[in-house]
Amino acid sequence: MTRRPLACVILAAGKGTRMKSDLPKVLHRVAGRPMVGHVLATVAALEPERVAVVVGPGMDDVAAAVAPAPTAVQRQQQGTADAVRAGLSLLGGFDGNVVVLYGDTPLVTPATLDTMTAALNGPDAPAVVVLGMRPANPHGYGRLILNADGGLDRIVEQLDATPEERAVTLCNAGLMAFDGARMGEIIGRIGNSNAKGEYYLTDAVEIARGLGMACAVVTVDDTSEVLGVNSRAELAEVERILQNRLRTAAMINGATLADPQTVYFSHDTVLGRDVVVGQHVVFSPGVTIGDRVEIKPFCHFEKVTVADGATIGPYARLRPGAEIGPDAHIGNFVEIKNARIEAGAKVNHLTYIGDARVGARANIGAGTITCNYDGYFKHTTDIGAGAFIGSNTALVAPVTVGDGAIVGAGSTITGDVPADAMAVARGRQATLPGWAARFRAQKQDDKSRKA
Repeated sequence: MTRRPLACVILAAGKGTRMKSDLPKVLHRVAGRPMVGHVLATVAALEPERVAVVVGPGMDDVAAAVAPAPTAVQRQQQGTADAVRAGLSLLGGFDGNVVVLYGDTPLVTPATLDTMTAALNGPDAPAVVVLGMRPANPHGYGRLILNADGGLDRIVEQLDATPEERAVTLCNAGLMAFDGARMGEIIGRIGNSNAKGEYYLTDAVEIARGLGMACAVVTVDDTSEVLGVNSRAELAEVERILQNRLRTAAMINGATLADPQTVYFSHDTVLGRDVVVGQHVVFSPGVTIGDRVEIKPFCHFEKVTVADGATIGPYARLRPGAEIGPDAHIGNFVEIKNARIEAGAKVNHLTYIGDARVGARANIGAGTITCNYDGYFKHTTDIGAGAFIGSNTALVAPVTVGDGAIVGAGSTITGDVPADAMAVARGRQATLPGWAARFRAQKQDDKSRKA
């Protein structure tokens, strides 16, 4: 079957008043990406020729978030059909298949959209295809009433349904697909003679049938795909569902999750083969993990790359710009930011490494910090291959420690250390024999006199 050209209209003009937020509803994030971004990613998988996003007046932040997709403004916001009419202004007489989606429904899959567009090529050549579902509780949903031939005859809202129609379990899931050649006429005929004075997209079925055009239904088996978000609670539910999808995909692709429900992924997290992820690990956006990496519990990653064979954690925080080399060790309570940790290097305990390079096989002692910020500018610390930095060392950047150099524990290093040199920067130890015993005796005597 020849695939017809595809266009997608995404409705994103809703204010989301129930969210009680200054942020437009469709910009609230799920798995680290705005909801409307998920919808755009889904339609991109279908390689549409055109995409139009409908926004409300003043929604410049939404327009910026969906760029380079073009946006049309729904000036009066008089219902879903009115929004689609605004979107059609960007399609310029497009006569392929057109799918209408919602920017607050982020879980729909490309497979479902493919099924809808394929139905437009059915033997009855329907002008409209409606996505249907059979929820466990159909209360509140519009019912899809079929004709004797199995085609869609009409959509009846619950309040308008007869008892017989309310007994129908096939419900409207909201998404619709149109034959673009006939869509303009159908949308143009939708009126607003209803209690709210709005133009409802669901009236498209009645209009099409009145014009002698066939309409069809395809059903989605997983009703979670069509969950819309109108509240914070619904946002949390969508997050839960998507996290479970991402966890399942990670395990199918060869990762071990010790306790899947405690691992949180971003939409773009990449895990290699034979990665082991411990409990309570969070992946923010921009994380790529290589093969055979072990991530121990309670770690956090954001805009980080980790090469094959590395060991991370527990309780490690890897911040933007961290690059962890092959077989490197990053241990407990270690923070890495904008720094490259090269092959086999070890940063194992209670350490901050920022704006730095740690050379291959270098060993960073517990309590070491790179003092990278002077209150105005960031500066770089460069630690050479095979260097050893003693515990409780402060490296005041900009500073270089050469290959194979050793820095004594407790040092504050403000100058460069040559390769293979030893550097110590601390006060000389003074030992006074017997002083502690004399001190205690004196204090005890003072206490007895005051009694």
